[in-house]
Amino acid sequence: MSENGAASGRIAFLGLGHMGAPMAANLVNAGKKVVGFDPFPAAAEAARTLGVEVAESAAEAAEGAAVVLTMLQTGQQVLDAYRGRDGKPGLLAGAAPGTLFLDCSTINVVEAREAAEAAVGAGHRFVDAPVSGGVVGAEAATLTFMVGAEDADFAEVEPLLALMGKRIVHCGGHGLGQVAKVCNNMILGVSMIAVSEAFVLGEKLGLSHEALFDVAAHASGQCWALTTNCPVPGPVPTSPANRDYQPGFAGTLMAKDLRLALQAIEHAGVAAQMGPLASKIYDEFAAGDGARRDFSGIITDIRDRSSST
Repeated sequence: MSENGAASGRIAFLGLGHMGAPMAANLVNAGKKVVGFDPFPAAAEAARTLGVEVAESAAEAAEGAAVVLTMLQTGQQVLDAYRGRDGKPGLLAGAAPGTLFLDCSTINVVEAREAAEAAVGAGHRFVDAPVSGGVVGAEAATLTFMVGAEDADFAEVEPLLALMGKRIVHCGGHGLGQVAKVCNNMILGVSMIAVSEAFVLGEKLGLSHEALFDVAAHASGQCWALTTNCPVPGPVPTSPANRDYQPGFAGTLMAKDLRLALQAIEHAGVAAQMGPLASKIYDEFAAGDGARRDFSGIITDIRDRSSST
């Protein structure tokens, strides 16, 4: 790896929200030079208390950086940051040739590939590396990164990602990290609905939560939605169900990820049924109490909709 590469160069970290701030702090704690930026003063100040140096603008944070890491909410925000908007130049124009643009946001697959084309076309390098593991994983540096990158760029960025996560998977070329992320979260959304429906069905028929858990957790119904993020209190003491469904991974974020999966399904022409149905269910959940609750709180919605007989 070059002297000015990702392992030793300055890192700009753009997006210091609930995920970004602890990720940036883990880099700082590992001895990396990190300059962050977030347009929301409260987020910027929270990151500052974690030891992250905070700039007054994205351009200031990115000046002279070897790596420009983005952790933003939407693909359009990533593209606007790269290209600029409202007559203002973007980060691609001001970066030194060969800068590594590392996007850890969860965004549309098409937009991720568009961002890659823009970065490479401007003489830079691009890696998409969305994450799984939530705020707890971000704080503990145990995230999973799903990486879309050229082989050489993956080899350079892997040690950096290892400071923020415990599993880094090279999924292929540009955009394939995002493909892996939306596929994984579609599985998660569908399975959480199935697990929640099973618990409500068991309740209706007189089966205790513990009995169902003891059976399914050691049988063919075993899955992460059951054994780690169990939607009923008791069987898994660390699950959000034991904290009145405080997220965790909020219902709004699951709804967003399932919409991304739905866009990918439509783009690829896949005859999927469960993914689109899960997207509809979580959209309705997120429009109500799910906006403030963990996605496992979908069980309360299923219970409320069920008949009283």
